[in-house]
Amino acid sequence: MADEQIPQRKQINFTIVPDDQPGEPRTYANFCSIAHTPFDFTLTFCEVMPLSEKELREAEADHVVRAPVRARVVVPVQFVPNLVAALQEHMRVFSESYSNVGWSKGPVH
Repeated sequence: MADEQIPQRKQINFTIVPDDQPGEPRTYANFCSIAHTPFDFTLTFCEVMPLSEKELREAEADHVVRAPVRARVVVPVQFVPNLVAALQEHMRVFSESYSNVGWSKGPVH
């Protein structure tokens, strides 16, 4: 048994690309709530619409605005640093590309 060799793992480099299907709908969200456990992060994407007068009064009373969930994505903790780095890089490129448009870094709402 001592002379049995463990097979070497072969490293394969590849690129993962989305396999978009024609006519596949996009989902719009302008709010993201984030929660985590010791094992994963949950990103809950919602669409927040302007409030009616009634909804505004209710929000002032109970300090809650309900928004429909458009997608909930759960990712492993190990995935989060790469996600953060990718978002930061895209934000940097976006800021450089559209700096003359008057885009503000302030909150949307």
